[in-house]
Amino acid sequence: MKYLALVYYQESLIDAMSEREWHSLNQECIRCVERLSEQGHFVAGQALQPVANATTVRVRDGEVLISDGPFAETKEQLAGFYLLEARDLNQALQLAGRIPPARLGSIELRPVRELPPKDLQGDER
Repeated sequence: MKYLALVYYQESLIDAMSEREWHSLNQECIRCVERLSEQGHFVAGQALQPVANATTVRVRDGEVLISDGPFAETKEQLAGFYLLEARDLNQALQLAGRIPPARLGSIELRPVRELPPKDLQGDER
């Protein structure tokens, strides 16, 4: 089963790090991905640019609304994600606990919901 591990932390903690501390954290993340990959648990993942680079898109009454920044102001910002393969929630929790930025913030773990197969009876409207 696939689980999405969303990495959250306060960007102010990252901003306060020295260049050496930031580099060290990134190297830890790289090693974590290598270990997860070797064990067959890593499906995909990426780090995200800071929240200042976010753009939010909404559609209301058929109108596309675009605003700078994240959808909501929060204490912790979404920093990246790991898509994990695990046999069950317990294993996914153990894997998420090894993600280095968990020490700085939190990892939200959510099972991936598979979409149903495409309706082959045609386009019903």
